[in-house]
Order: sequence, then C-alpha cells, then structure tokens
Amino acid sequence: MLVADRLIAGAIMALSAYFMWHATVLPIGWEGETGGPGGGAFPFWLSLIMLLCAGGILARSFAADAKASFFFDRTMLRPLLMVVASLVITIALIPIVGAYVAIVAFLFWYLRIYGGHGWTLTMSLTLATPVFLFFFFEATLKILLPKGITEPLFFPLYAMFF
Repeated sequence: MLVADRLIAGAIMALSAYFMWHATVLPIGWEGETGGPGGGAFPFWLSLIMLLCAGGILARSFAADAKASFFFDRTMLRPLLMVVASLVITIALIPIVGAYVAIVAFLFWYLRIYGGHGWTLTMSLTLATPVFLFFFFEATLKILLPKGITEPLFFPLYAMFF
C-alpha cells in the first residue's frame, strides 16, 4: 500500500507541475484592465494546492508510523458505492434542476441522512454553500452556473448584479 501511495503521489505531483507550467502561458495574477484574475490564475493556483497535497501524502508515506497502513476491505465497499451513486445523481440533476438545487440536495443527503449530523450543522452548510457559490461565481467572477428549471428565480438577482 505504501508503494501505491508513493507512486500515485509522485504521479499527481508530476501532473500538477505540468498543469502549473501550462497555466503560466496565460497571466496568473490579477488583471487591472478587466478587474479579475488572469486566465491562468485558477489552473495555476489549484495545481499548486494539488502539488502540495500530494507532497503531504508522499511525506506521510515516509513517516515512521506509516507501517500502520490503511487497507480497503469489503465493509467499505457499500458506503463508497453509496457516495459515488449520490454524486452521479447530483451531477445528473444539475442540468435539470440547476447546480444550486442539486448541491443543496446532495449536501442535505450527505450530512443529515448519510452522515447523521445534527440539524444545525446540516442546515448551516446546506444553506451557506449555495449562497457562497452564487456570490463567488456569479456576482464576483461573472461565471454563470447552470440553473435548469430554477433560472426564473434568479432574474431579480441578475438585475442587481449585472
């Protein structure tokens, strides 16, 4: 398992470095003329984060306590398949009901029903996430996310921000 961790971490680090190198073809800083990040900003910085995370995995694999390795067994298969199926359903729902409704449904299912978390955590994350995503993508970056049948509900917000 440690060999697999090291190989995968190394491959992800190499891929991240490749993405960062290609992202520098476009500006990666803030562009004053357009008032937003350059075209290579998100690919570069996300690749850097991916590189650092993979580096952490690689470093952990060499740690002294790495002998207590983690192995996948059959009892983990059902929960894994449940989460994968719910993500596939969420992605399939995005064009129909929109990203915001699909994300809310997934978060509610994952936190409350699957995870058994309390109502305070579930409702705060379920409601705060789409609000944050709207303001980050649509109001700040002017990147419209798919809304499906809920698009008419966003027309008043469009009038305020566009």
